[in-house]
Amino acid sequence: MKSQFEIKDRTIIDDILANAEYGTLALCSDNIPYSVPINFVQVEGSIYFHGAKKGKKMGFIRDNPIASFSVVEPYSMIQSYFSSTEGMACPATHFFKSVSCYGDIKIVDSYDEKVLALESLMKKLQPEGRYKSLDHDAYKKVVDVTEVFKLIPSELKGKVKLGQHLPKERFDMIIEHLEKRGSEIDKLTVKDMLEIEDD
Repeated sequence: MKSQFEIKDRTIIDDILANAEYGTLALCSDNIPYSVPINFVQVEGSIYFHGAKKGKKMGFIRDNPIASFSVVEPYSMIQSYFSSTEGMACPATHFFKSVSCYGDIKIVDSYDEKVLALESLMKKLQPEGRYKSLDHDAYKKVVDVTEVFKLIPSELKGKVKLGQHLPKERFDMIIEHLEKRGSEIDKLTVKDMLEIEDD
């Protein structure tokens, strides 16, 4: 990864993970790849997710617990003519922030740790509450039959692409086009582009 794209501030990486509703888990067994989108939550540096005790995902994890995981925070699609007047397709791109990691997956055996993970996931996906806490006795059977997994990253990297690598003339041209198009994602893209420019 080029250094100008790398996110070096861990708080930004944590924010991306906290705000992403789902990520993609990539597994491999017997040289066969398998990727699956999952809801997840980060707790104390580990990625927790849940699933059934039997099935394809569980089979792959049991065969090979080494996995990679990624999330993407999308920004605006940048049409080729947003940064070039030469009529070439090459400048077309998509701005984004992303986090990727790899490490070992552990199956969580501790009931209390399972409850912590599932409660943290609920707080992330349903922050308004309006449900009984997962430590309530009503959930005991459900928690017992639910498999909870913990991905412990051995490497975690963040990447941001918001035009910071472009010459000022092209950077400003993109902002002008985004402001003219004016969608909500374009407004957010412009805001974050300008913040990166100021750094």
